[in-house]
This record gives sequence, C-alpha cells and structure tokens, in this order.
Amino acid sequence: MSDDKAKPGFWKRMFGGSPEPAAQPAPIEPTGAEAAAVSTASPVEPQPAPSPAAPEPAVAADAPKPSWWSKLKSGLARTSSSLTTGITAIFTKRKLDAATLEELEDVLIQADLGLDTAMRITETLRRDRFDKEISDEEVRAVLAAEVEKVLAPHAVPLTIDPTKKPHVVLVVGVNGTGKTTTIGKLSAELTRAGRSVMLCAGDTFRAAAIDQLRIWGGRVGAPVIAREPGADAAGLAFDALKQARDEGRDVLIIDTAGRLQNKAELMAELGKIVRVLKKQDPEAPHSVLLTLDATTGQNALNQVEIFGQVAGVTGLVMTKLDGTARGGILVAIAAKFKLPIHYIGVGEGIDDLEPFDAADFAKAIAGLER
Repeated sequence: MSDDKAKPGFWKRMFGGSPEPAAQPAPIEPTGAEAAAVSTASPVEPQPAPSPAAPEPAVAADAPKPSWWSKLKSGLARTSSSLTTGITAIFTKRKLDAATLEELEDVLIQADLGLDTAMRITETLRRDRFDKEISDEEVRAVLAAEVEKVLAPHAVPLTIDPTKKPHVVLVVGVNGTGKTTTIGKLSAELTRAGRSVMLCAGDTFRAAAIDQLRIWGGRVGAPVIAREPGADAAGLAFDALKQARDEGRDVLIIDTAGRLQNKAELMAELGKIVRVLKKQDPEAPHSVLLTLDATTGQNALNQVEIFGQVAGVTGLVMTKLDGTARGGILVAIAAKFKLPIHYIGVGEGIDDLEPFDAADFAKAIAGLER
C-alpha cells in the first residue's frame, strides 16, 4: 500500500456520491457532417454547481472509520467466500490427485477467474504438490500468489501528462457502472494534487446525469461545462476542449452517456465524440477510462472488447466492489486484455477510489489476511 494511505485523516470521508440514475433510452443523433455539427455549436459557459437538496448526515466524531483493507475484504466477500467454501470442501483430509485438481478448476472457473488463470493455479499445484496431502490454507496461498502474478503487471497508476494542456480523460461505460461518480472521485484526487480540472457533462441524454456532475464539480471546485439535455454531445466535447485549452487547464474529464455495448448505432455516437476531439488535438483523448461494474460478471469481458474497439480504451476502473461483487472477473479481464487497471471503487464517498493494488486484491479474493 502507498505511504499516503497511512497519513492521518487520509481516509476521512468528505462527501457521499449519488448513485447514477437508471438507464433511459438514448435518442440517436441526426446524421450529418461532423464538422457542420461542431461549427454550429453555441458558445458554452461554465455551469454553476447547485448544492445538494439536503445536507448529508453528520458522522459522529468517535464513529469508527473502516480501513481500506476492511472495505476491500468486504467488497470481495462474495467471491472469497465462494472460493474458500469450495476449496475447503475439496481439500479436507485429501491428497492432491487428478480428481481434486479437476474439482478445484471448476470452483475457480465458477468464481469468474477465467480458464487461463484456473489452469495456472492447478498446474502449479500439480507440479509442486501432486499426490501429497495439502490443506485448504495452502491451496488458497497458491491461489493468491498466482492471481497476484496475473494482476501485478497491470496495476498501473493513471498518469497525467503535464505536456498536454489539457490532458483529456474520456470516461466510458454502460449505464449504472458509476461513470459520473468515478469522475467526481477522480477530479477530487487530481485537485488535491494541485491539478486544475475542468469537467464536461457529455451525458446529454439524461438531465439527472448533468445535475449530478454539477454537484460533484461544486464539491471539488471544478467548473462544469454543460448544455441543455438532448444537446449534441460531440459538439459539447469540442467546445469544452477549446475552453479548457484557452484557460490553460491541466485536465479535462469528459462524461459520456451510458451505452449498451451491443447497440451499434449508439456506440457510433461515442466514436463521433472521439473523432471530433481529434479535430483540435490529434492525440486526444489522451486517456480513455472504462468503468466496469464488479457485479456484472462475465458480461464485463464483452464490454471491454467492444468499448476498446470503438473508443480505444487505455485503462480500467472497477467500481461497486460491495458484498454482491463478482470480483474474480477482473482477473479474467487482466489475463485476456492486458489493459492497465488504474483504480477500484469500494463505496460512494469521495475518498472511496483507490489506486489498484494487485497484492491486496489477490489476498482479499483468496480470503487471506495481509
């Protein structure tokens, strides 16, 4: 874990995020030349951030504050419990033979770890412990070690390029995966690090999403560029980039409408945003973050593939690691796509987004202590 996590007050919860509203049908933009759409865009002004409707409940001064490790363990409880129960049932007073290895492989696959990782774990056990008695604790230790080997090369912090003014971060994903909340948490982190941040409410299909981003902007002190619901998202992104450049902002973070990855016509609109940004900066967006809901399981694999093809995903953020999460899917994603994993989110608070730590994740998923 980083030194920052040990600093007094680091985990103090400043604010609670609002969950993203339920998905609504997204109207399809009228066809036409993209350049024309941009050239007719109306001027954009930073939108004031309204205050939340009601104050947040006060936290008692002596209320215990859960540590990051306890949040992570709780978030992965479903997966670790499933694995621990299955492994214990298999390896109680039994030698490691072909039958037990086959049963173990089934347990690992059912936990969404993926066939490749399951085979790595069973092959390691076959090589080192075949025909010998082995405890469930020893099996889980091997599980944690092999999972860490898969994840460690991809535990990469998000890097903001100071030579890009602004560094454009495009956040994509299906509705309900926590895009807007992730943007709020990320902008808070960047602001604390001394970065000048601007937000763009590119989910123009939902008024609630625009309002939610304005609230986050107010909390972290970042101006929000927005238009009325139904406005052209590509034109808005173009104007936001121009304004961020004119103001010398360090970072521009662009929210996008949630799109089901199997709707080609809607995914095409996301591609339009990317192309329009490149009209001003051929290298933009500099980072494309895909938010993945940890409760979705195998469907997340398809999301990574399709969003990668359309938007050029450069990194992942896994959100909603709570007691219902199926966190094993992150291991399968890392093994297949080998994309950087920047962050994981374990709550709605402003500080509940943490740089991904492969060792901690592996131990938590195997039900081990640090």
